[in-house]
Formats: sequence, structure tokens, C-alpha cells
Amino acid sequence: MKLNKTFIVLSSVALVLVLAIQVNWLLKTAQIKEQLFNEKANMVLSRTAEALGSDKETCLKMGRCCVLENLSDCKLNLDKQEVNKIDSLLKKFMGFYNFQLSYSFEVIQPGPFGVPAKVSMSNNVFVQKLEEVAIKNGIVLKLIFPEKKQFIYAEMGPMFIGSVLLVFVLMILFWQTIRTYFKEQELAQHLSDFLNNMAHEFKTPLTNIALSAKLMRKDGNIGNEEKQKHYTDIILQENEKLKLQVEQVLGMTALERGEIPLHKQKLNMHQLVQEAVKCMNLQIDAREGSLLLNLGAQEFEVFGDKTHLSNSICNVIDNAIKYSKDKLQVTIETSNSSSSFCLVISDAGIGIDKDFQKKVFDKFFRVPTGNVHDVKGFGLGLAYVKKIIELHGGTISIESELGVGTRFTLNLPLSNDSK
Repeated sequence: MKLNKTFIVLSSVALVLVLAIQVNWLLKTAQIKEQLFNEKANMVLSRTAEALGSDKETCLKMGRCCVLENLSDCKLNLDKQEVNKIDSLLKKFMGFYNFQLSYSFEVIQPGPFGVPAKVSMSNNVFVQKLEEVAIKNGIVLKLIFPEKKQFIYAEMGPMFIGSVLLVFVLMILFWQTIRTYFKEQELAQHLSDFLNNMAHEFKTPLTNIALSAKLMRKDGNIGNEEKQKHYTDIILQENEKLKLQVEQVLGMTALERGEIPLHKQKLNMHQLVQEAVKCMNLQIDAREGSLLLNLGAQEFEVFGDKTHLSNSICNVIDNAIKYSKDKLQVTIETSNSSSSFCLVISDAGIGIDKDFQKKVFDKFFRVPTGNVHDVKGFGLGLAYVKKIIELHGGTISIESELGVGTRFTLNLPLSNDSK
């Protein structure tokens, strides 16, 4: 167990490291993409400035007065021809560098503080001095990219999406692995308890059979027909117990595989409940307990398998008896809900903790009582009941409170004739 915990911790740390590396890689990639963007923008500006410098007519026009834009800068009032000239050059060189995104530009004369050549004035604004273009020094071309961030994200798109998906898939696989591991651990524990209980359940009848057989072999007992019959009856009874226990285990497995056919017929559920109560009366009387029967359903005909439904009812009643306190008190009620027959079996027993209520229908699960042999059984009874009820199109639910008791509710669809 310690090794398993260490493995989980190391795996978690490894996953976190992978996630950190991926995030760091994405950030580095974004930085590189931005650097490339800046270099391309500056190259476009430089090539545009060179092209403008070779156009003498434009050079002369650039020397005109500028229009005051704010307290520090003034913007050159260019005519349409000059604007188109600069715009065509920008488009040309942006196409050359495969640099396609929306932009705007201005030609300005900075204020007294000025700006250095080939630097970003802000994250998406680039400037280039036009010293060779204008008669006045200090005039600059300002290129603005309002969608710079979106462009960089689009460039990173496939890598970003791939990385996110990879991390997401890794996290899901890791979570699923841990979840499966804990489920397997839980199943292994339940299986271990099941084997311990099975060994205990088989040991008692086998011991009784062996003891009876030894006593029968004694010369003094062979001639005594009464004792011989008594020992024979013990052997037969214990053999029947073993047979039923083996059939319960094999039957559950076959039922899950769908190998046990259901022989459905129209059933009187009130009669079935009364027969089940009659079978369980010996156990109730042995515990000096009481059973209250309230058959209040107006419609009680169900289409189902008599044997399996009868066994299911007996299993739930048996469960109520096993987990009752010293004072055994079981209540069985029937009613109708919509188009269903409702059977409620409740007890005033020890109750079941909320953490275990969802697991009581799991195969091999038994509510912890501090000793696996406190209550006999394999942990298959309620799993069998749930399977049978669901095969009949019904449902089973549980309500329980520690120290107060447990209430099982079985709902089965009524037969067509009853509706």
C-alpha cells in the first residue's frame, strides 16, 4: 500500500511538471512569435522608408506644415495621393513578408522629446524616422496594428490547441487511472472479505457433517436407530445449506451473464409476500421479534418470475432480520404509485451510514461491522435483488439512518390487466 501511495504521489508530481513545462513552452512560443512580429513590422517600416526616400516628389511634399494633433506631436496633412502612395508601399512589403493583418498609419512630427528609430511606442505601434524623405528632420512614419494580439494567437493556434488537448487528455487519463486503481483496491478488499466469509460459512456445515459422520462410525451409535437418524438428518441439513450457498454464488454469476431465463407469469404479489413472510417466520420467532404486515395496495398483479421475485423479497426480509437490534421489529407495507406496485420493507435496526448506502447493492459489498463474521452472508443478496428487480423493469431504493433503521422500497410495473 505504501508503494502504491508513493507511485500515485510521483505520478501526480510528474503530471504537474508536464503541465508546467507545457505552459512554459506556450509562453516562450508566444514571446518568440511576438519578437518575429516586431522584426517583420520594423522591416516593413524600413523598406517603406527606403522606397519613399527614392521618390523625390514625395520627399518635397513631406516638408509641408503639419496639423497640431496634441501638445507634443503634430500630424502631417497629407493629400490622397501621398496617402495612397504610402499605403501601397506598406501593402507591398507586408505581402512580401507574408504579414497580412489590418493596420493604420500616420506621418507625424514628434514633440520636443522625440522618439528613437525602429522602436515600439506601445505594444502594437511601431515608428520609423523618415530622415531621408522629408526636408525637416524628425518626421516619422507611425504604423499601428490594432489586432496584433489576435494575429499572434492565430499564428499559435494549432500549437496552442494541440498543447491544451494533450494536457487535457493526460489529466483525464491520469484521473481515470487513479479512479480505476481505487476501484480495483475496493473490489479486492470486498473479494477478500467475501472469501473469508465464504470460508467461514462453508466451515460450519462441513464441521457438523464431519462430526456427525465420526459419531456414526462409533460402534455404540450404529445400533441406535434414533441417534443414527439424528446424525443423518444433520448431515442432510448441512449438505442442503452448502448446496444453497454454492447455488447462490453460481446463480449470481449466471444471472449477470444473462444465462438464467426468467419464466414470467401473472403473479399475485400479496400472496407472494405472505408466502415469503411465512418462510421467514421461524427466524423472527427465534429472535422473539415481531412483523407487521399492511397490504394496502389496491392493484397487486405483476407480470414476473415467481421464484426470483419470491427470493428477492425473502432476501430483503432476511437482511432486515440480520441487521436488527436485540428487539426485532420488521414492517412490510404495500401500496400503488402511478402504474406501479410498491413494496416497502423497513426495520428498526442498526441503520446504514450515508457513505455506504449507495454501495449496498454492489456485489460482494458488506457494511463494515468491525467483524466480517458478525452477520452471515456473502454480500450477494442485495446485488441479486437489484438485478432481479431491474430485469422486471422495476427499481429498488434505500433510506437509512444510523441507530434508527433501514427502509427498502421496491417498485414493480403492474401487469397490463391491472392497469
